[in-house]
Amino acid sequence: MNLPTRDRGRRPAPHGPGSRLDEHLETSRLAQHQADRWLISGSLLIGTAALGFFGLPLFLRGVWLLRKAARDGLTVRPMLVTLIGYLVIIDAAINTVGWALDTVANHTLLARVLLNGWGNMFDAGYFWHYNELLIGGAAGPGEKAMEVGMILTVFTMRIAAGIGFLQMKRWGHQWMIITCWMGVLIWCVYVFNMTMYADVRFAGVVLPVVGWWLYDIFYITPFLAIPYLHSVNREIFSD
Repeated sequence: MNLPTRDRGRRPAPHGPGSRLDEHLETSRLAQHQADRWLISGSLLIGTAALGFFGLPLFLRGVWLLRKAARDGLTVRPMLVTLIGYLVIIDAAINTVGWALDTVANHTLLARVLLNGWGNMFDAGYFWHYNELLIGGAAGPGEKAMEVGMILTVFTMRIAAGIGFLQMKRWGHQWMIITCWMGVLIWCVYVFNMTMYADVRFAGVVLPVVGWWLYDIFYITPFLAIPYLHSVNREIFSD
């Protein structure tokens, strides 16, 4: 039977397994993209430290969307990969923003309020002889070397590794392992530096040693990723 002129050259819409797979993958991609928009927005706000309370609801909304997509049978990124990747990025961003403020924006009103207020509450290293060194900001011994060194190396590397990890790239997984172990070294060095100059950093603050440990616990959370990174099936990550 001849088709009408307007229908010639057209192919009937496919209804086989291939089309259903394509539709499933496209739906999964859109669901993953929608969740990531909320997760990224929340992470950006949490990473500034000052706006963390506004970012947390957005981040939790993204987690809920991702879990809903997984329950609906869509092919989305594993939840553990998502949580570890974003946690590492947030950890690096908080350090980078805080230390960048202290290094290059130490005369701004924002830095004076946040860093001096932080020093008055927890760590007098951000209150003691502020803006009296060649490079302004905190004057605690060892602080400036760690700020400059870590911003230019580990924390930028960690953000890049986290992005690759969330994209399920093998190089992202490998660099997550490297930067998380480097984070263990950083944490040990920083705690030692704090302890050596305890008379400077914990004197006259509202919440001394106990308060510092309460907020510092957050910085050991990327360490919890190390067992997973070493034990996960690496085949789930692609080149």
